[in-house]
Amino acid sequence: MNLFGVLNISGSALAAERERAEVVASNLANADSTRGPGGGPYQRRSVIFSASPVNGGFAGSFQAGVVNAQAEGVRVAAVVTDTAPAREVYDPSNPAANAQGYVAYPNINPVEEMADLMGAARSYQFDLSAVQASKNMISESLQILA
Repeated sequence: MNLFGVLNISGSALAAERERAEVVASNLANADSTRGPGGGPYQRRSVIFSASPVNGGFAGSFQAGVVNAQAEGVRVAAVVTDTAPAREVYDPSNPAANAQGYVAYPNINPVEEMADLMGAARSYQFDLSAVQASKNMISESLQILA
């Protein structure tokens, strides 16, 4: 794999972490939404990552040492909806209350969402560091050739 392959891998991870942060932000923004697209309360969403082949694997880089290895990046395999039941709060004055006076709110824990957002931000920073290191290696390689 060449240095540009490393940039492809880091770029795929950056895009995946950005989408993860967007989903978490959506969860936080809708933590008190009593009506979602389906009519009920908003349902928490989560991002599922998977490995994704990147052009130009390791097979050509290591002549005989590794036969079938392939460089893999990150992609968002799916954005899944949480099936946890809604959190019910007694508030008969709320227009969204049912006949018994309970309002259904999303089962979203803001502390958990903030921890997930911090994890996404930290991973994004690590990926940016890898991009910067790759750029420095490419620059140094070009200076050696000059």
